[in-house]
Amino acid sequence: MESTMKGIRGDNAPCVLDLDDAATVGGGVGDTYGEDCATEEQLVTPWTVSVASGYNLLRDPRYNKGLAFNERERETHYLRGLLPPAIVSQELQERKIMHNIRQYQLPLQKYMAMMDLQEGNERLFYKLLIDNVEELLPVVYTPTVGEACQKYGSIFSRPQGLYISLKEKGKILEVLKNWPERSIQVIVVTDGERILGLGDLGCQEYADFLHEFMTAVKQNYGEKVLIQFEDFANHNAFELLAKYGTTHLVFNDDIQAGTGIAELIALEISRQTKAPIEECRKKIWLVDSKGLIVSSRKETLQHFKKPWAHEHEPVGNLLDAVKTIKPTVLIGTSGKGQTFTQEVVEAISSFNERPVIFALSNPTSQSECTAEQAYTWSKGRAVFASGSPFDPVEYDGKIYVPGQANNAYIFPGFGLGVVMSGAIRVHDDMLLAASEALAQQVTQENFDKGLTYPPFSNIRKISAHIAANVAAKAYELGLASRRPRPKDLVKYAESCMYSPLYRNYR
Repeated sequence: MESTMKGIRGDNAPCVLDLDDAATVGGGVGDTYGEDCATEEQLVTPWTVSVASGYNLLRDPRYNKGLAFNERERETHYLRGLLPPAIVSQELQERKIMHNIRQYQLPLQKYMAMMDLQEGNERLFYKLLIDNVEELLPVVYTPTVGEACQKYGSIFSRPQGLYISLKEKGKILEVLKNWPERSIQVIVVTDGERILGLGDLGCQEYADFLHEFMTAVKQNYGEKVLIQFEDFANHNAFELLAKYGTTHLVFNDDIQAGTGIAELIALEISRQTKAPIEECRKKIWLVDSKGLIVSSRKETLQHFKKPWAHEHEPVGNLLDAVKTIKPTVLIGTSGKGQTFTQEVVEAISSFNERPVIFALSNPTSQSECTAEQAYTWSKGRAVFASGSPFDPVEYDGKIYVPGQANNAYIFPGFGLGVVMSGAIRVHDDMLLAASEALAQQVTQENFDKGLTYPPFSNIRKISAHIAANVAAKAYELGLASRRPRPKDLVKYAESCMYSPLYRNYR
């Protein structure tokens, strides 16, 4: 099991304080640059902060600026002779590294170069990612991260994150204390069992082990640490969410926006039409490996499928189900590639002027169909989005730009909204609030191009609006503990975001 923790620097950690921003140092998500030197409970004045210098400073990725250290900083922090004499701005560093990364032919090589940069210069890494997000997201995320997971044993150079194996059973709290950060706000934890549909890359069954972890996390980091369950297989994921949803601040974007897509759609239909949720569920049909989920199969179904077992004669495959049900929207989340065949796409296109086809399974090899297939088989009429990125497609003299229905649109902004509101629990309405905020960011110009999602180049702005909407819902539901409520939640969210710009050291 691996948990990746992002937090605020503790008081015992060496750091370099930017005195130009000293007035903002105080800690917590409310401070623009406070994330490096203080905890939420503790104000740190500039003269009490221990300062890294010399060789150690150059090898601390959080504070290293490489050739961007100016003459005064090199003198003050004992860097003379440890760097070449040239002084290079962060912008020029960025251009040079992007040029180098573009020379690599293989995505995995680009991924490894980015990971090396993160280990050497954290702010430059994030500056590159923010300024070139559409180009680099497929490198550090889907689909390249799938190959990185499969070849992790070969490409491993330095640990990134905390690894908790069965060898640590009974000692998990001690392991958590080995992590250098003391104030943690968000933890992403995975057992690796269903990463990107690649299969089980992690442990076996471990209820007691997980319970020890959840207990230790709360004991070590407090009630308000947000835990994201990532890539747990369904048979564990639903049980974990049900078990800890009432005692911990937890969510699982894979099932709460995976199989849970159906429940959230039904919930939104219910809210808009005032119809009972049971009636709204009947508007949505599910298909699994055994065919259409119908009431006659109820006894053998997993519990999370049972609400979707509607009255209908058995239908054995997806093509027959599409022909029978005549859906307007086709959403694939099975993790099995090429299930949206030409016959399936042609069938849904035969009774829809603009069939909506979302092939959401990852990685690319597991996508239900490609963008080119969807547009070609639907004769250019499909509204298409996918979990993995696809290049624009030319069909019949027109360029179609496929959307990427990636959870990266949602969970960073969602997590920020939870943290900045001090939410004590995650409610389904908060997930709906995140979805609504994302939908509001799609412009008419995007729709005209066939996009169902806004351009990822605007992800920081998108995330700020999602965070604000999630926080607003937390306040509305009485789940927010951070008082008083900020007057402008969007601006507050923006002020809480990480800045990748170098800071001036003195």
